[in-house]
Amino acid sequence: MLVMLIVLVAGAALVALAAGGFGAGGRGAGGSSAGGTASLPTDGVRSWVYQLQGYPDGQLDGVVAAPHDLAVIDLARDAQSGWFTPEEIGRVRRSGKVVLAYLEIGAIEDFRPEAAAVRASTDDLVLNRWEDWPEEHFVRYWEESWWELVVRPRLDQALAAGFDGVYLDTPLAYEELDRSMVPGTSRSELARRMVALIERISAYAKGHEPDFWVVPQNSPELRTIPGYLEAVDGIGMEELFFLATDEPCTQEWCVENLEHTRALRRAGKLVLAVDYADRPALVAEACRRYAEEGFVGYVTRVELDGVRPPCG
Repeated sequence: MLVMLIVLVAGAALVALAAGGFGAGGRGAGGSSAGGTASLPTDGVRSWVYQLQGYPDGQLDGVVAAPHDLAVIDLARDAQSGWFTPEEIGRVRRSGKVVLAYLEIGAIEDFRPEAAAVRASTDDLVLNRWEDWPEEHFVRYWEESWWELVVRPRLDQALAAGFDGVYLDTPLAYEELDRSMVPGTSRSELARRMVALIERISAYAKGHEPDFWVVPQNSPELRTIPGYLEAVDGIGMEELFFLATDEPCTQEWCVENLEHTRALRRAGKLVLAVDYADRPALVAEACRRYAEEGFVGYVTRVELDGVRPPCG
């Protein structure tokens, strides 16, 4: 199961690099932001925290205080347009953490600020609703209008705010969208289009900030498509060992995901693994497995609404 940000009611062939978009206020090529610290190399990351909502008073105090080496947070404190500022991201970075901005690349949530423009697009960007997440729809992620309306502006926002990189959710759109809505396309072609988008993201972001990290979430099988490995610095993987919540991951796809993830680790990519468990014995088991595999792991709640201790 791919975990998305829960709505805060309580809380294509290979595309060429597009020009423009990112303006003043970003970081220089040295990998540091105003008041920040240089990014750690990926082999310096031993723990991570993943929080997409529930920031107390809309602030990042809990993330700053957390002892982890890396943090994945939303671009905005309210999941809409309350963007985290360069000062706030600089404060997290000064605590010694690499900070990655969570953003969607294969789907649009109804509550995101770009949703209205996406729906109004003449390219009919919106496809089928994701049944597991009623306020989420897959999109024609290979269209230029998706890049211009959503992806590039979000990258610009992450760069301007001083994030160290991006954490890209929903690459799995290629296998979950309703193919009857895009007649004439195969799953393999949709997979190539997703890799092309990830390549474009990487080229665009690293063109502005060479040390910028690009970390997709899930769909590790995309590693077999030319261009993917060169474009990414790591991968985020959910539910390698436990499904939400406290359920051992024993299905065939669990085995396949683990094998692909191991291959990515052997290729030198950072693996950020997250499992959803509450029982202490299962938390300990997940942490043990991470250590055995050489993954950087984190065990938390499926709501991703707080900070839990690192493994060990």
